[in-house]
Amino acid sequence: MENTVTAVQHTDLGPEVSEKRRKSIRIVIADDHPIVRDGLKKLLALEDDIEVVGEAGDGREVLERVQELEPDVLLLDLRMPNLDGLAALQALQQANRSTRVIVLTASEDKNEFVQAMKLGCSGIVLKQTAPDLIIKSIRKVNAGEIWLDSHTTAAVMRQFSSPIDMAPTGQSKTRERSPLSQREREIVALVAQGYKNKEMAEKMFISEQTVKNHLHNIFDKLGVSDRLELALYAIHKGLHLGAER
Repeated sequence: MENTVTAVQHTDLGPEVSEKRRKSIRIVIADDHPIVRDGLKKLLALEDDIEVVGEAGDGREVLERVQELEPDVLLLDLRMPNLDGLAALQALQQANRSTRVIVLTASEDKNEFVQAMKLGCSGIVLKQTAPDLIIKSIRKVNAGEIWLDSHTTAAVMRQFSSPIDMAPTGQSKTRERSPLSQREREIVALVAQGYKNKEMAEKMFISEQTVKNHLHNIFDKLGVSDRLELALYAIHKGLHLGAER
């Protein structure tokens, strides 16, 4: 989301500060522990391209802050009072908010990871993750990519293992009818980066129906059933690196 600077702000601030704020990734931090919010604010304040614009201590505040501030990225804890993180995610999905969500959690419950991904979050980061990876996840998600670290990828992929990955050694992989074409690999990469069908069609100069046809063939070849499974499969196999945003 590109943020504009009002005329008053531009007048009051020097051009360098104004330009920095215009380009900053605007963040809202949602966690019920003030010490966690404070630590994250201090960490993110060290980055020139990230600006914390708000915070929330419970799920209902999350919805209010996102509606009020329209941040680029929301760092969302799953364990919060009044409305938990998954319920807040569902409400944001139903409201069709453009804010991208990174679940920042101490939980290692893979079922919660899967639920969060199905409810539209763009990344999952464990609270014990190194600070530089938290910052990297924000930049990647803001750029439209899906972020899962090695731990969460493994946990989620176990829930979404396709017949290709599950086939025992020596058993025929019946679902792997043929390798992906170059065009199909491009589409897989774009799906993993968050592109919708219409956006892919425009980017690739093909019709939206052609994109749908390609996706149908890809689902059949890889043995996946929806876009989320395809995106996770792409990350697992490194196919998401095949296209640039």
